[in-house]
Amino acid sequence: MTTQPKTMLDPELREPLEGFLAAIGGGFDLGNLQATREMVKGMIAAVKAQVPPIGGVDTEDRKVPGRDGQPDVPVRVYRPSAAAGRAVPAFLWMHAGGWMLGDLEMDDLALAALAKEIGCVIVSVDYRLSPEHRFPAALHDCYAALAWLADESRALGVDPARIAVGGASAGGNLAAALALLARERGGPRIAYQLLIYPSLDDRTALPASDDHPETYFWSRQNSIDAWSAYLGHPPGRDGVPPLAAPARAADLTGLPPAYIAVGTLDPFLDENIDYARKLIDANVACELRVYPGAFHAFDVFASQGRISQQFAADRNAALRRNLFGA
Repeated sequence: MTTQPKTMLDPELREPLEGFLAAIGGGFDLGNLQATREMVKGMIAAVKAQVPPIGGVDTEDRKVPGRDGQPDVPVRVYRPSAAAGRAVPAFLWMHAGGWMLGDLEMDDLALAALAKEIGCVIVSVDYRLSPEHRFPAALHDCYAALAWLADESRALGVDPARIAVGGASAGGNLAAALALLARERGGPRIAYQLLIYPSLDDRTALPASDDHPETYFWSRQNSIDAWSAYLGHPPGRDGVPPLAAPARAADLTGLPPAYIAVGTLDPFLDENIDYARKLIDANVACELRVYPGAFHAFDVFASQGRISQQFAADRNAALRRNLFGA
């Protein structure tokens, strides 16, 4: 088995990556899910304990009514204080974690900071996790949150014509699938989709080999385990619906404009490039950003690196441009 050469890593990302992997014993063990969930929660709590709260943002936890007999969905709403009294764009966010890890705390600090900087309302979705709740439970939760955001836009101080969806990794999958589902159901209208190194294609979840070198941070086995838990069977089989794996969609026409960001060492690089091409071929505006020497989730675990800061600046500029026209 070969591994991606360390010489390909951005120099500023190498030390944070090695330090993180050493701290968690080499990588995530999704086979010991409960322990891994507790480890992730502990890491997030430790980080939050060291960082002061973000000022200028009002935060509220709510319960969104489930649809079609599904349970209510917890969400966290972030509203910049400066936006009080006027309708602003909204951004519905789905967290990362291979559909198996994470909750509202995972991106709490980052989303508060983003809401303040961009000047929009952000709604973070605490969707149900697999394997306890397989596809399409998480997607249904996200759709319930989107419908609620659109229906309650006036009360939330949101412009219903400027609602974006986005997410990272598995959350990026859910955001892309949400755009497909909203098109299928005739709404709610989505103005923009922001996909951060999204996991889009179960057919690429293959064991590490000479043809598919092992990847940093999120291993190829992690991808196999995550897709298996989400789908309820091993990835790559015939008949997986596009709402589970958006790369399988034959028709992408009519989808909202998209932004895709991914690193050259990300296991999802090829499928992200392919999806961007399919969107463009379907006459959907798509901005693709590829960051050299960057691994999966590089912006989270090496946020002070030059390339991570460039990533954040690019992402924020895209949101401003597409939600505010600025």
